[in-house]
Amino acid sequence: MVSKTFTILNPTGFHVRPSKTFVQAASTFPCKVNVINKGKKVNGKSSLSMLTLGIAANEEVTLEIDGEQEEQALETLGKLLTEIHE
Repeated sequence: MVSKTFTILNPTGFHVRPSKTFVQAASTFPCKVNVINKGKKVNGKSSLSMLTLGIAANEEVTLEIDGEQEEQALETLGKLLTEIHE
């Protein structure tokens, strides 16, 4: 298992559009993806679960990834968390 904490840079937080992009990317990996924010852990492959986190700008989010291709998933998904979306 690998994990890393990222800061959300998007000024509007992690809303519907970036969440959808994240879930689509997470779903391409065969490993388990968990996202943790403010002590709450959810399945990173579920749009609804991701939205329940209510991730705001400048908040820290931890990715926990376990299984096949975990390093590649951590790199790819970490970049999506720190991108600035419109």
